[in-house]
Amino acid sequence: MTERPAPGLRERKKARTRKLIQSEALRLFREQGFAATTMEQVAAAAEVATSTVFRYFPTKEDLVLMDHLPAFVDALTSAPAELGPVQAVRLALRATVAGQDPAERAEGLERERMMLTVPELWASSLDNVTGVVATMRGILAARAGREPDDPDVRNITGAVLGVLLAVWFDAVRRPEVDLATEADRALSQLEGLRLE
Repeated sequence: MTERPAPGLRERKKARTRKLIQSEALRLFREQGFAATTMEQVAAAAEVATSTVFRYFPTKEDLVLMDHLPAFVDALTSAPAELGPVQAVRLALRATVAGQDPAERAEGLERERMMLTVPELWASSLDNVTGVVATMRGILAARAGREPDDPDVRNITGAVLGVLLAVWFDAVRRPEVDLATEADRALSQLEGLRLE
């Protein structure tokens, strides 16, 4: 895997501000509900201007949407070429989870639960899932030297995402389920699928 240069001071400061805003928003959503929380309240809790909140998160829904896709995309893109598509996805998921500290994993699970249980977030969640599907399909196609609209690429991507969504829904209903472990176990049952 290619190492990226360490982010500069400005980028680190932006990342801290973004994380603080999102953490405060999640706390407020938990305490008073998604619908009852305003962007102004989020700004006050994070001790930033409302315009700063909107700069990082153009909509209130964006405060909840997952943002670990870049780490997953990097890991999937750089997975060894000899791995089949499901093996590459499993490796990328493991690398993404390993790159998060326990607080980040807990916050991610809280956001995932909100995306599935707060009606106002459904449309944004579906847009997010659609983007993940297109991204994964493109990467798996490129790894196999195929086009993203190839039926085999579509089918394998659909099988992988179907399993991940099923695990995701289960983990939201049953908090004791370890999402990362269960996703890895479930995907192991698909490992025979290949793009030949």
